[in-house]
Amino acid sequence: MGSFRCWIGISLLFLLISSQSACLYSKKARVGTAALLVEDVAKAAYKQSDLRLIREGMPAYLMLLDGMIEAWPDNERLLIAAAQAYSSFASVLGRDQDKEYTLLLTGKARAYALRSLVQRGFKDPIKSSFDDFKKDVQATGKKDVPYIFWAAGCWASWIILNLDSVEAMAELPRVELMIRRAQELDEGFYYGGPDLFMGIWLASRPAIAGGDLQKARQYFLRALDLGKGKFLMAYVYYADNYARRALDKDLFVSTLKKVLETPADISPELTLVNTIAKTKAKELLSRVDEYFE
Repeated sequence: MGSFRCWIGISLLFLLISSQSACLYSKKARVGTAALLVEDVAKAAYKQSDLRLIREGMPAYLMLLDGMIEAWPDNERLLIAAAQAYSSFASVLGRDQDKEYTLLLTGKARAYALRSLVQRGFKDPIKSSFDDFKKDVQATGKKDVPYIFWAAGCWASWIILNLDSVEAMAELPRVELMIRRAQELDEGFYYGGPDLFMGIWLASRPAIAGGDLQKARQYFLRALDLGKGKFLMAYVYYADNYARRALDKDLFVSTLKKVLETPADISPELTLVNTIAKTKAKELLSRVDEYFE
């Protein structure tokens, strides 16, 4: 509970700063000042390897973001930051632990992400016609890549938890459209994220639904190259989505062992996600006999 109290203390500090500045700044100016501090907190969290601390402290951070958005609802940077935070927390918890809670978190992430797209010029990401949505996507430029990439990721995470919903599945083409556009504009964004996403996308779908395992492999290898061995989660996805489906046991094992042998802090800002990758790699390796009977 100590870490939780620490995060509460941080939140109270922000509130104190805001209240003391009431006579000097407008509400948006106060939120903007606090947002800079929140970004520093987020950067510190990304360098954290203690998953328990993150699990206990993240709720206070999420509530703080909610409050800031309440004060400044059309701030696209706050919206996409909140979307990433909620989606990341869902990943830290693990989908198998509490599906209902994870669904709630990913739903919130999706909602914030879609709101950020509206602030970037999209009419209505869900309700607009596909042709209008396509026009909005094509109108995006390189500065929009963080928004369309992270929005697509948050959206896809929510869809994965709603595979039994026809309405949710109908939204998949919009997600793919955004990722392909991000790939066109900045293939190397977030350690080859667009290529990694496409690899997962093509590997996880049956051929009748547009899946292609060999094309997926090409995207995975490109993403690994762009990531320069720093983004360990890419190797986990490569093993789980390609090697496992290709029934390549040696590749599956060697790829996951590489994750375990690589320091989580090989890139400080990736320490948290790499720690999660190592946890996932151990879990997958423990089931190798089950996967390759």
